[in-house]
Amino acid sequence: MSSPTPSPWWRTAAVYQVLPRSFADGDGDGVGDLAGLRTRLPYLAELGVDAVWVTPWYPSPMVDNGYDVADYRDVDAALGGLEQAEAFVREAHELGLRVLVDIVPNHTSDAHAWFRAALAGDAAARARYLFRPGRGEGGALPPNDWESCFGGPSWTRTTDADGRPGEWYLHSFAPEQPDLDWRHPEVRAEFLDVLRFWFDRGVDGFRVDVAHGLVKQAGLPDGLGRDRRTEEHPGWDQDEVHEVYREWRQVADSYDPPRVFVAEAWVARPERLPLYLRPDELHMAFEFEPLHVAWREGPWRRVVERGLATAALTGAPSAWALTNHDVVRQVTRYARTQWPERGSNESERARWGTEEPDLALGRTRARAAALLTTALPGLVYVYEGEELGLEEVEDIPTGRRLDPIHTRSGGRDPGRDGSRVPLPWSGDRPPYGFSPPGAVEPWLPQPPGWGPLTAAAQEQDPDSTLALYRRALHLRRELMTGAGPLAWSPAPDGVLAFTRGTTTVWVNFGPADVALPAGLRAVLVSGPAPDGVLPVDTAAWLLADEDGPR
Repeated sequence: MSSPTPSPWWRTAAVYQVLPRSFADGDGDGVGDLAGLRTRLPYLAELGVDAVWVTPWYPSPMVDNGYDVADYRDVDAALGGLEQAEAFVREAHELGLRVLVDIVPNHTSDAHAWFRAALAGDAAARARYLFRPGRGEGGALPPNDWESCFGGPSWTRTTDADGRPGEWYLHSFAPEQPDLDWRHPEVRAEFLDVLRFWFDRGVDGFRVDVAHGLVKQAGLPDGLGRDRRTEEHPGWDQDEVHEVYREWRQVADSYDPPRVFVAEAWVARPERLPLYLRPDELHMAFEFEPLHVAWREGPWRRVVERGLATAALTGAPSAWALTNHDVVRQVTRYARTQWPERGSNESERARWGTEEPDLALGRTRARAAALLTTALPGLVYVYEGEELGLEEVEDIPTGRRLDPIHTRSGGRDPGRDGSRVPLPWSGDRPPYGFSPPGAVEPWLPQPPGWGPLTAAAQEQDPDSTLALYRRALHLRRELMTGAGPLAWSPAPDGVLAFTRGTTTVWVNFGPADVALPAGLRAVLVSGPAPDGVLPVDTAAWLLADEDGPR
């Protein structure tokens, strides 16, 4: 009798997100690089992840932390160049780690050869972008009312060779990130070739940046004043984008083993997300609600139910993440007042509110949230430093902030730099082993109090957050791989409880400590807990007394 075909690795993987500039500096210039990342690959393998996702490593002016790409077939010299990337992929594979990299298809950098040619008057290059004449007298007004995701209008006016004002070009993000015209066949052909370039070098898949973008509604009509419950914004989530991903999937499936895609897809209506996850399109999409949901039992249960419903409808696995490079780290989010529902502006308040964060409380909750998400069906993504319990660095001096959200808001929004501060590896003062001795100061300043949070310090503490993540990720392989669907379990008020296979998971959101169910023993607890009791803001994995590891 033949054994069943094993499930593809990506359906149940734990994936570690690396921001290479902030992970490890190998050459002492204060900027993380691939040489530093290569030296830390054994750390990632020991952590218990299955894959590493590297955010953009391409040549870039770094206006938006690498998401402004100047050349899609190379690696930035500051990170070590293409040979370092190829060595990293090879060494990761030798340790059993798959490699995902970012692809940024909605826009290029304004330093890309295509856009430079477009500004120089090359009509063929210009047609690959969205240049349009302005409105009003002399074309002095933007072509439509679209607003940039980073603040301000989505349009910048060019200057013609004779010095007179020219046409405008669309940029959904910073002006240095001009949007491509995905109705142009040369754009589509170019990215198919880029996919093959990296797949041929052993890359196992891509995280697709702004997957809901790319195609814009024909005619570029105004977008303000629309009812988002019934009408999509004309710049986002257009039906034609699915033609692109069907072509991409054919390329991915032509490799052995097939390569994979995970979508960053923000949609106005939840029923639109499954369209990206059809069997001939993308393999999975991030579940974004955990990035914002309040630390409360009811909202969390609804988040999980919605994610699992999408997975049941599409057959694609859920991709859970508690944080990433675009949001406030969860230790700080959970350290402030928890608003009852998503949509209450909780994320904004956490980013730059005046309430003093209770970081000890935030870490306690973040540890519990880690046990919750690692037990859910599907994939789990871990953002660098999450396993160390790092908080958001909120006191970066204005002059050191680099995020275009900060600059384009006139400083009103501090931006995302606070979640991108270089990691602490060892020692009791900056740069905490991030750079070799004698190096220049890291590109973003590290806070003075991170000594106890370094990886080296936590290695010595069996109760550290790092130890918890290692135990959880290794136990996840043993207990959750192939464990099947989630089933909700009865529990006291304020407790989220479910089973998967032989494992029962309880998460106590409060308001009081609760007794654990009889006949079960805890094999993993997120914090101190008396026998038979689950304290507030604590999670536990439970097995029947006769089952499982001890």
